[in-house]
Amino acid sequence: MADASLVGRLLVATPQLGDPNFVRTVLLVVQHRDEGAVGVVLNRPSEVAIEQVLPNWAGLASGPQVVFRGGPVSPEAALCLARVSGGEEPMGWKCLEVPGLEDLGLVDLDAPPVMLAYKLAGLRVFAGYAGWDAGQLENEIGDGSWYLLPAIAADPFSEDPRALWQRVLRRQGGQLAMLATMPDDPALN
Repeated sequence: MADASLVGRLLVATPQLGDPNFVRTVLLVVQHRDEGAVGVVLNRPSEVAIEQVLPNWAGLASGPQVVFRGGPVSPEAALCLARVSGGEEPMGWKCLEVPGLEDLGLVDLDAPPVMLAYKLAGLRVFAGYAGWDAGQLENEIGDGSWYLLPAIAADPFSEDPRALWQRVLRRQGGQLAMLATMPDDPALN
């Protein structure tokens, strides 16, 4: 891969991105290889309680304890992100290996929750994901569809996920911070 890995970086939808699946979304890239990339939308909680679909994991989830809409690809499949407290890696958890986010990884939902419960510092379940073929994500970034920004540890587990797009933009300062105040429909301004 010619470019550095984007794993652990945020993709923040620009106003030019018109795809309704991604308007005002914040995605975390969880995989980036020559073959393509995978990410999950961090700010689209559903109305489905985790307890309804994964009752054994419900008590371990960060609030709000609902399944998030991770993206339009395979919405029937679940992907789970978790932060673990320091020390050795628990069984059923795989680190994303991102500098500064060493405690962030993916959970195998087939693993017994008790194997991870004592180490969890945050857990979120996503239905579906966003996927890009080789070079597609890089092209979308180059075309101005996404701002590529650094993530902080709290982003994937925000207790107010619907405000994440604005919060991420505000902390960048400058023009991006001003963009965070833009109304959903600028024509109504």
